[in-house]
Amino acid sequence: MAIDRRREAAGGGRPLPEENGSLPAGEAGSAAAATPAVAPPAAAEIQTLPPPAAGSCSPLLLDYDGSVLPFLGGLGGGYQRTLVLLTWIPALFIGFSQFSDSFLLDQPDFWCREADGQGNGTGHLTRGPANHSQSSSAGMLVPPALPTPPPVDNASQCHCHEWQYRIRAGLVQNIVSKWDLVCESSWKVHIAKFSLLVGLIFGYLITGCIADWVGRRPVLLFSVIFILIFGLTVALSVNVTMFSTLRFFEGFCLAGIILSLYALRIELCPPGHRFMVTMVASFIAMAGQFLMPGLAALCRDWQVLQAVIICPFLLMLLYWVIFPESLRWLMATQQFEASRKLIRHFTNKNEMNIESDIKGVMPELEKELTRRPKKVCIVKVVGTRNLWKNIVVLCVNSLTGFGIHHCFAKSMMGHEAKMTIAHNFYADYYTMAGIALASCLAMCPVVGFLGRRGGLLLFMILTALASLLQLGLLNLIGKYSQLPDSGMSDSIKDKFSTAFSIVGMFSSHAVGSLSVFFCAEITPTVIRGGGLGLVLASAGFGMLTAPIMELHNQKGYFLHHVIFACCTLICIICILLLPESKNQNLPENIPDGEHYTRKPLLPHKKGEQPLLLTNSELKDYSGLHDSSAVGDGVSENTTANGM
Repeated sequence: MAIDRRREAAGGGRPLPEENGSLPAGEAGSAAAATPAVAPPAAAEIQTLPPPAAGSCSPLLLDYDGSVLPFLGGLGGGYQRTLVLLTWIPALFIGFSQFSDSFLLDQPDFWCREADGQGNGTGHLTRGPANHSQSSSAGMLVPPALPTPPPVDNASQCHCHEWQYRIRAGLVQNIVSKWDLVCESSWKVHIAKFSLLVGLIFGYLITGCIADWVGRRPVLLFSVIFILIFGLTVALSVNVTMFSTLRFFEGFCLAGIILSLYALRIELCPPGHRFMVTMVASFIAMAGQFLMPGLAALCRDWQVLQAVIICPFLLMLLYWVIFPESLRWLMATQQFEASRKLIRHFTNKNEMNIESDIKGVMPELEKELTRRPKKVCIVKVVGTRNLWKNIVVLCVNSLTGFGIHHCFAKSMMGHEAKMTIAHNFYADYYTMAGIALASCLAMCPVVGFLGRRGGLLLFMILTALASLLQLGLLNLIGKYSQLPDSGMSDSIKDKFSTAFSIVGMFSSHAVGSLSVFFCAEITPTVIRGGGLGLVLASAGFGMLTAPIMELHNQKGYFLHHVIFACCTLICIICILLLPESKNQNLPENIPDGEHYTRKPLLPHKKGEQPLLLTNSELKDYSGLHDSSAVGDGVSENTTANGM
């Protein structure tokens, strides 16, 4: 009897989400008073699904992947395929913007023209070996960090009234040569780099929350308008202070474009196509990375290059007319009037007949038109039990993956590697881009075979092994190479360092990219923008450590690598706590995300009794015949074992 009373008080044994199904404040009292009069018997509640309460929404409308998306034809509809194509095209422009710092802020070779008018290299400072150690570590997030040049031995070499530069990045003039950002002014280059990274971080956090509140489409369109304003104004900068300030706002707007397109791309696709569609966008962004050197060689001047990078965003102004709001987000936030109009727009574009609605989506939608929208902020995740844990784990994975990437790149491209390609700008650039491309190509079969969680675990293990071997084994080889009879030389250590660095960069890039995609899948639709903002901002914080270390001339570099190596070990354990989202419907509201919990990596064998039973197994267990025991078992194991 106590169990029955508890179920009646809970409204049929399944509590309703406050964010998406609660009554307004004025109606809560009347609904609570009417509940006891219409409550069905307890036995009927156990056997059949109770009708939705007065304050709840129809389950059919909240099951987007199971009812609404099949009704619209999935990706089989021509209009849906067109929208996906429209989310791919800007990825090329984003790729140009992300990797522009490799050319705008390249550290050129320079010498004092007064000291040697023949240009024979008096006071010559070589800055090439570590110049592009991060040129593709961001994958599709942010451009690389620029390392600090080696300190000048003689301070008198910096006393010069006119510098002469040799830029290796295909430009005749860039930011450094424009305003003589060398010697005492070299720190301003890092401030310019910080400005873009910090702008991206703040942009991810703020535009993510705004996208959950006002929608993905307004964030995308306003970000395009403002990136045109700030981006073109960057080309008109009169000093490095103006350049750095405008780059902050350019990064802020670029973050809004990246985040909104990522969310729209995920929400348009059925479960079986989400990863493929996301990876195609990543490959298009990498095409922009590969084409960037040629674009810089054609432009020759940094102002022309900046304008050419920004002007293609003018095409995205047409998205105000041709690109609709995310239907999934409208349905999840219960904006059913706008959802009905958009569904009719989809059916007209696809030339579909509304009468083919077998599941009755439109009749249910007509009944809910008077419902008030229920929008949620990302701060609501603090009160959950599993959802916040999943988001935090993926944020730490993203931070570690993109943070440790700089350690591997520094080891491969730094002075200690002594590679023959270290003094060639284009060899450095395309080496990093090739590793990133190989990483994305490897992600496709690995994630398809092992799933999201298994693939992330594999790449994190590879990252940890490469990091630990590089820290421990290379030091051991260095000690033995000093012995006269060891037969080892420094070249052996350099070869091992290069091999471990390539493996580490390969796997850490996959860890960072897969963490972002994983977070987009397990975060509910109502707060997906905020969840994506958190994990992308964590990636930005990871890459922000690179210019900070370079600004201090690599002081504490070894400790930096050790800390991130320890983080990889922690991440390996935490990944086991994540759910598997492969071929699963996207969670629409916070209760769905809360029940999106961990499953075993390997299914148990037939006849083997698992230690933690699921709800269906618990009901079929022959040792439990008492209905009260079944009820207690269900309530206790719901959040522990998933849906």
